[in-house]
Amino acid sequence: GSMKEIDAVGHRVVHGGEKFASSVLITDEVMKALEECTPFAPLHNPANIIGINACRDVMGDVPMVAVFDTAFHQTMPGKAYMYAIPYEYYQNDGIRRYGFHGTSHRYVSGRCAELMGKPIEELKIVSCHMGNGSSIAAIDGGKCIDTSMGFTPLVGLPMGTRCGDLDAGVIQFIMNKYGISIDEMLNILNKKSGVLGVSGVSSDFRDLDEAAEKGNDRAQLALDMFHYWVAKVAGSYVAAMNGVDAIVFTAGVGENSKSSRKAIAEYFGYLGVTIDDEANSKRGEDIMISTPDSKVKVFVIPTNEELVIARDTKDIVG
Repeated sequence: GSMKEIDAVGHRVVHGGEKFASSVLITDEVMKALEECTPFAPLHNPANIIGINACRDVMGDVPMVAVFDTAFHQTMPGKAYMYAIPYEYYQNDGIRRYGFHGTSHRYVSGRCAELMGKPIEELKIVSCHMGNGSSIAAIDGGKCIDTSMGFTPLVGLPMGTRCGDLDAGVIQFIMNKYGISIDEMLNILNKKSGVLGVSGVSSDFRDLDEAAEKGNDRAQLALDMFHYWVAKVAGSYVAAMNGVDAIVFTAGVGENSKSSRKAIAEYFGYLGVTIDDEANSKRGEDIMISTPDSKVKVFVIPTNEELVIARDTKDIVG
């Protein structure tokens, strides 16, 4: 197969800022806008841009599409995305909640509606993307109204190595006490925190399960914290939407850890959720793990961001 057989290329781009609320055909103008979003994602966007430029160099006129991690969350209202800091920081610098994993949340919520045999416009869905990075989204009628990651992917839930929500005063305290720079501090919060930091064992949930079973209290604490935070944030989104029809688990932990799913679902008793243990022990397929009489349906749906990127690319290129 040669390059000539490629009809179009779809690119995943981490940060589209407020400029992009959906996938777009890549033009010189779009590339300029991507450069302008780079300060928001200094680690990821430059790599995305290099990848796009390389493809444009090699493939010339082949049409290309950018699909953004942030786009799906652009439907959030101001009351959800604004930070309660001086308004100028939003006005001048674009500082607000953006959210990530949007392509995943969009895919699993759409698939959830298909599995339920209902139009997504009629459904309230809480989507839990739980992997090394984790985020939850509140999806009302197919539109995201809130999500747990923020201006960066550092916040919300405690993750594999990321801290999740943290009092900013803690940062000042640690930096002053230990004389460390802001870059060192952020490295600790990004790479040494989360369940790894709490457990001292691993950022991998399989290792934590194993250690906890052998009686490691800190591994158990890390798991308990993660499950608690998922339940707590999911519950707040049920309140934000004034109801919920389905809860979806996806990504590495969501798709593969039956123990984590069970532990989280136990917090949903107030919603009338009951779990079918036999269904919950299956892996790697779209499956409803709640019992038939469960008031709120609970699904495991393996995410498929590549499929969304391919579909968007096909739709846009025609």
